[in-house]
Amino acid sequence: MVAILAEPRAQMRAMHLDDLDAVVGIEMAAYAFPWTLGIFSDCLRAGYECWVLCRGSEIVGYGILSIAAGEAHLLNVCVAPPLQGQGYGRHLVKRMIELARWHRVERIFLEVRPSNLAAVALYPTLGFNEIATRPNYYPTRNGREDAIVMAMELLPTEA
Repeated sequence: MVAILAEPRAQMRAMHLDDLDAVVGIEMAAYAFPWTLGIFSDCLRAGYECWVLCRGSEIVGYGILSIAAGEAHLLNVCVAPPLQGQGYGRHLVKRMIELARWHRVERIFLEVRPSNLAAVALYPTLGFNEIATRPNYYPTRNGREDAIVMAMELLPTEA
């Protein structure tokens, strides 16, 4: 008899200060211009919705959502580069949308680099629409890159 062990299912949980080394490690591996440890610490201290996606005891991704005045802003969503393209990003964003709904926000905003083709393709499939461009928003190795601004209206769910 052969036992086949399934990979552990990914689970979301609140981010803790003890998670920041792993989170910053993923951030640095994923981005040429990563957020710093201080930025993540500030998000936790400010009371933003900071969540990690875990597979077993391993952190494989995270999301940061700020909420104020009936709106939410998806500030950062990232999956460890070796695990990208496996549905973890979709799972993370869907959970952040659910969290925004739980807070009864009316809309969610985000910015994304046009060069981040996977994210640009993902967000519309989850209900986000392009609403604007922020010129020269992101740093690049050769200057600046615009940001695509997207939003999603969170209409009341059907009972």
